[in-house]
Amino acid sequence: MSDKLKMTFDPRTIEHLGIKMYSTLPPAIAELIANAYDACASEVLVKLSDNPKKIEVIDNGTGMTFDEVNEYFLKIGRNRRIESQEIPCDRFPTGKKGLGKLALFGIGKKIEVITKKDGEKIGFVMDWDEIMSTGGVYEPKFEKDTCSADEHGTTIIVHDLKRKAGFDIDSLAVSIAKLFNFNDESFHIKLILNGNNEIEIDRDLKFKGITRQFEWTVTDDVKMLLSDEKYEHLNDVKGKLFTSEKPLKPGLRGITLYADGRMVNLPEFFGVSESSHFFSYLTGYLDIDFVDQWDEDVISTDRQSLDWDHEKLQSLRAFLQRIIMAISKDWREKRKRKKEEEVQQSTGIDIQNWLDKTPRNIREKLNTVISSISDKDVEMPVEKQREVVETIHELVPEYPYYHWRHLHEAIHRVSKEDYEKGDYFRAAEDAVKEYENIVKKVSELTDKMGVDLMKNAFGRDCSNSKINITNCSNRTEKNIENGQQNLSVGLISGFRNPVAHEPKKDIHPSLFSDKDCLDILSLTSYLLNKLDQRVKPPIEDNEETES
Repeated sequence: MSDKLKMTFDPRTIEHLGIKMYSTLPPAIAELIANAYDACASEVLVKLSDNPKKIEVIDNGTGMTFDEVNEYFLKIGRNRRIESQEIPCDRFPTGKKGLGKLALFGIGKKIEVITKKDGEKIGFVMDWDEIMSTGGVYEPKFEKDTCSADEHGTTIIVHDLKRKAGFDIDSLAVSIAKLFNFNDESFHIKLILNGNNEIEIDRDLKFKGITRQFEWTVTDDVKMLLSDEKYEHLNDVKGKLFTSEKPLKPGLRGITLYADGRMVNLPEFFGVSESSHFFSYLTGYLDIDFVDQWDEDVISTDRQSLDWDHEKLQSLRAFLQRIIMAISKDWREKRKRKKEEEVQQSTGIDIQNWLDKTPRNIREKLNTVISSISDKDVEMPVEKQREVVETIHELVPEYPYYHWRHLHEAIHRVSKEDYEKGDYFRAAEDAVKEYENIVKKVSELTDKMGVDLMKNAFGRDCSNSKINITNCSNRTEKNIENGQQNLSVGLISGFRNPVAHEPKKDIHPSLFSDKDCLDILSLTSYLLNKLDQRVKPPIEDNEETES
């Protein structure tokens, strides 16, 4: 047992592993948080003070005895796992290089340590200038005192900070959150500024401000997408990946890797080509604890990256690439469906129903246009998509051939529903019946019907016909009158009479298709439009007829 505290080292080690590697607050503070976790703390408070300028990290962990300070804390480069240092709680230690305490010299010149354990209180200060002036053996001044047997924990205060600007607690909290992914509800991290502004850091804080659109869990969704995956550690990889509604800022893109709750690799896409828009939306995290438990040390000292040249990590990298590609494909489909749902909701147009009711040759082309609008690579706002879809729908509606004929209103009234149901015989037959009824009403030839009705209602002898389409003032106008008669007679004798005397089931579809129906409707519409131009006898506007 020693009666002195002593640190032995090469001064250059402190400089290179302390100042060079930890020159910013988040990673330096993260080392103290990790130490608190390894010390079985349930809570660690990070207190930031602007006046006086200092950082205080307080945990309620096991604390250290005098001998443990010497053997563990002041020993640089020790591996607690190899030494099998006992941990009295069910936690796997996150640290193993023994360099974390040097991080503090990257942000301040004086480190004050106060630790309590087993009724003993130890306090000492490590001074940067004093350390660098020694020949490799540093004996910090200390104080020993007693405390209550139930008191335990460690407080570390960083004085003489290099940072002169005020603390930004919000951005610092997010930065620290990115470095941890503890799945331990018994461990809480709190950041406190000037004694009143408090933020609790949890695993979701790292994604603050990101509006999630789609999410995939490795244990369920990814396994389903990669149903034939054979990677040996498939069941050991856990985590969530998700895409945002809008493109992410560059610093938020990519998948972060964690091992035993600490970051081991900065967000990236592991060699997958990032040419697609998809990579502007993807983020998330994966827990790969198994890499921290290998005999080989594959994690960089600053915990920013893995040794991807290592054979075991090459297979992991290939697996991660397969995950990303599978999610990319699934994202395309999900986003396309969501865009279609949004457009359908905003326009009231059932897109699939619309496509189903268009002829095949039109449907294929229409589907190409609609798909291009909702394609994941087309950054078109929903409002603009709605406008485009509504315009296309107006140009190419359901049953486009029907709409494109610009049929008379009376035909729409009696035939549209049957046409849309595919009952082309009835659609055409009812249209001709309606024309016949209108002619009978206008001509007042209530005792006539069919061909006889049309011959008596129209004709070039305008003085004897009941309906005049023109003034009958010249040969052309008389020919028009004669044409109205002949076409009307033809409509009755060429269509109305045949279908009226034959069961519909006996008329083969090839003899009367939807196109044939449209031709009959168009001819009837032409005759009705001419009838609207009649000069005698006049009828009241908006007068309806019975079909």
